[in-house]
Amino acid sequence: MTGFLFEVCFWLAAPVWLLMIFAPGWGPTARIAASPLTVVPVLAVYLVMALPVFPELWVVVTSPDIDEFRDLMVLANGAGAIWAQVIAWDLLIGQWMYREGRRIGIHPLVMGPLLVFTILLSPFGLLLFLLLRAAKERKGAKDRVGHSLEQGRRAP
Repeated sequence: MTGFLFEVCFWLAAPVWLLMIFAPGWGPTARIAASPLTVVPVLAVYLVMALPVFPELWVVVTSPDIDEFRDLMVLANGAGAIWAQVIAWDLLIGQWMYREGRRIGIHPLVMGPLLVFTILLSPFGLLLFLLLRAAKERKGAKDRVGHSLEQGRRAP
């Protein structure tokens, strides 16, 4: 059962990822990506896997220690619970990136591969997105200043 839950965890999140990557302009995609409820099925898997190892999990989160964490990860439900947590948070990060990318006008052909990268290595994907977002916003600010100066020169 644990192996099944471990595997199903990703497949519960996959439809949202697929929509954001392959149908970014489709109306329902934006509504789905705006909802934090997309992670509820993954969090249900988390609870099923975390409850049997709750005492070990509690020790790890209240007194972080690498050896205790390693002991938790040796347990199938411990590793599965941590995996489900990662899948849930990665999905929320991806949804935020999708919405921000649309808000600031990052082309879907850039966002799609970036979201795939985020599925695989979310810290790197998020960092890359934050750099891209900062560059895009800085360019937008320069363009707005240049446009204002140009408008000022044209005024009689």
